[in-house]
Amino acid sequence: MLGILSAGIAPGLALLSYFYLKDEYDSEPVSFVFRAFIYGALLVFPIMFIQYVLEIENLVQSEVIHAFFSTSLLEEFFKWFILIYTVYQHIEFDEPYDGIVYGAAVSLGFATAENIFYLVGNGLEYAMGRALLPVSSHALFGVIMGYYLGKAKFSHESRVKWFILSLLLPFLLHGIYDYILLSLKNWVMYMFPFMIFLWWLALRKAKLARTLHSQNHIEVNKGLPL
Repeated sequence: MLGILSAGIAPGLALLSYFYLKDEYDSEPVSFVFRAFIYGALLVFPIMFIQYVLEIENLVQSEVIHAFFSTSLLEEFFKWFILIYTVYQHIEFDEPYDGIVYGAAVSLGFATAENIFYLVGNGLEYAMGRALLPVSSHALFGVIMGYYLGKAKFSHESRVKWFILSLLLPFLLHGIYDYILLSLKNWVMYMFPFMIFLWWLALRKAKLARTLHSQNHIEVNKGLPL
């Protein structure tokens, strides 16, 4: 059991540490980042219950609907809602890159709890595959979501557009990810380039957020006396 817990937790903490340490200015309080991680982990229970009801009642009969709505929309909306409700207005969310950190924290909390339950039910031999695909993909969806929430908070215009993109883009990417797994026979051939694209997109958003982050510091420091 200890091995399963370690294998279930390690990928999420490693990825969260990576994005957290990329924060070059005013690193976020570890306690608040951990709290966001726990909020994400707790989301597993209502989401699993809703998905269980949908399955038992046989309400989802199409792989497209299953991929995009009973999985992608459900999970990404709950993560988005938690970020809006618990993080967005918080005083610690004070720079564009902070959205990346907290988006990754909530998503990886969810992915870690989900990963532990999966490994308990199916065995430790799935740990590597779970780390490379579901856990990392959730982290990247969270990074993209957090980037656009950062844009929404610190942009002086087009805030509604950034809010919409903060949910819409992770929803679409997550739906495509699940559709590849559920519907395509040679899914590895499609998943490999898709994951490369997802990593490229998320890292690009993280880089853009750091650029905005540094520009804000330069503008603030210009007004300080020498």
